[in-house]
Amino acid sequence: MECSFPVINMEKLQGGEREMAMELLRDACENWGFFELLNHGISPELMDEVERLTKEHYKKCREQKFKEFERNALENGSKSEVADMDWESTFYLRHLPVSNMSEFPDMGDDYRKVMKEFAAKLEMLAECLLDLLCENLGLEKGYLKKAFYGSEGPSFGTKVSSYPPCPRPELIKGLRAHTDAGGIILLFQDDRVSGLQLLKDGHWIDVPPMRHSIVINLGDQLEVITNGKYKSVLHRVVAQTDGNRMSIASFYNPGSDAVIFPAPSLVQQEAEKDDAAAAYPRFVFEDYMKLYVVQKFQAKEPRFEAMKAMAPPIPTS
Repeated sequence: MECSFPVINMEKLQGGEREMAMELLRDACENWGFFELLNHGISPELMDEVERLTKEHYKKCREQKFKEFERNALENGSKSEVADMDWESTFYLRHLPVSNMSEFPDMGDDYRKVMKEFAAKLEMLAECLLDLLCENLGLEKGYLKKAFYGSEGPSFGTKVSSYPPCPRPELIKGLRAHTDAGGIILLFQDDRVSGLQLLKDGHWIDVPPMRHSIVINLGDQLEVITNGKYKSVLHRVVAQTDGNRMSIASFYNPGSDAVIFPAPSLVQQEAEKDDAAAAYPRFVFEDYMKLYVVQKFQAKEPRFEAMKAMAPPIPTS
């Protein structure tokens, strides 16, 4: 299948090529749900340090535990049990509204400090991207950040994953196919070991590893707020027989009590075109997450329908 994965050079958003770069961003959001950023403002030196310390931490603190999982999964797991597993070693750092990094004593001060700095840069990048999306959607600047805000601000955290070599990739996925529940996802992935794929037009397409890039994908909440103009996309990680793939995915999500609903101006645009009402429900983000935890590896559409069924009627005045 011939297609070119969208790569956006953020430097071009500053000069005479801005219009072309914004059009590429619009197309990526509408037709891919994924894109890769270059020259995003996070220094290569910081990214190299994050990678070095993450790989050291896995070797020192997590590799042995994963080898035990590997032995149990391949020697003792039935075929159906293995099909419901993911070939990954992972831990989750929360940054907002309250950090949990102090709860990981094995991280060490250097690693904790670097991850805190990296998270702060990613938070700024996420908010910059949300405003670029607002511009392309015709929403006022700050609309998406405000929509995510809740009573305590947005939720922001990082899933740090390693995908070690898998001797039986035909049996087990690195990570099963799913859409992401939240808002906007910023991924720093290994530039030497591939494995991430997205589903486009019925075909699985590799997300190309590029040095010092940040891969962006859109979550279910942006699909709801844009009333389907932008869509979250199924993606997966294919286990590899060689190489240990690093993946650092940061999730800029709504606050737990944020009320999510389609932007009225976008609903109005659709109504003017074809008399369509809001296609998506109104709900509290925390309620959606309770459902997602149980249904992560299932289709998203029944989740949206379930939230519609739970939702009280939207007041007309």
